[in-house]
Amino acid sequence: MQFGISTHLFHNHPLTEQHLREVKEHGFDRVELFATRGHFDYHSPAAIAELGRWLAATGVRLHSVHAPIVESLIGTRWGPAYSNATTDQRARQIAVQEAIATLEIARTTPYDYLVVHLGVPSSQASSGNDNDREQARRSVEQIHEAAQGLGVRLALEVIPNDLSTPDSLVQMIEEDLELPDVGICVDFGHAFLMGDVVDAIEVASGHLVTTHVHDNRGHADDHLAPFEGKIDWLLALMAVQKVGYEGTLLLELQSAEAPRTVLERAVTVRRRFEQILEGAWGPLTVDKQE
Repeated sequence: MQFGISTHLFHNHPLTEQHLREVKEHGFDRVELFATRGHFDYHSPAAIAELGRWLAATGVRLHSVHAPIVESLIGTRWGPAYSNATTDQRARQIAVQEAIATLEIARTTPYDYLVVHLGVPSSQASSGNDNDREQARRSVEQIHEAAQGLGVRLALEVIPNDLSTPDSLVQMIEEDLELPDVGICVDFGHAFLMGDVVDAIEVASGHLVTTHVHDNRGHADDHLAPFEGKIDWLLALMAVQKVGYEGTLLLELQSAEAPRTVLERAVTVRRRFEQILEGAWGPLTVDKQE
């Protein structure tokens, strides 16, 4: 099993080579780029070229890119959301084109997966028009067409809305789309908020290509380090093994504390995960922050 870190951890700062060096220094050699313009200007060829140089210099591999979900993200302040499932065609095309813009990275810096939210979380939807299934299907087809020849697979993420439950994503892939290479990103924290993590893994297993790994206490999308919330990680990782997933466990953690502090916790999480996956686990606890 491989382990990675999302640059979501650094999202309230412009991404730099030093951020990637910190990831590497803590033993992680792959990242997911969290694409917001304030964090990384994915519209800039110069910025994309610089990212390639940083990755080469640090020995970090770009595993995936998270397609843009908001216009801006400053600290904990989220800007207006992008919805690729809205019935407002102008707004939908803006969301689609922002996702397509991130595919340009792959022309010079290859990566495996573009992680895509379908619509917006139910808590953010102003009406049912934000999360229309037909519009979501059309958007996936557009983004998929743009990805052809770039070596990038789309991974539809489990998020808290009716479009993006594991069952709904499987149905879309198997019945609504004629795109056999589209997969699913199981987000453990989102799955826990929506019901059952083990069930989500098992339902998505036939299309599971990547993950987002974080914890919460069952009420909010906290993006805590595993073992700091209420997810049963023993059961979750046993389910991962049961379905035969051998890809990347990608930690998508909050930046409420200094990134180095969070990275140190991520090292502990990785060690505990490895113990569980190797069958040598002890008590499943780590120091929790009050």
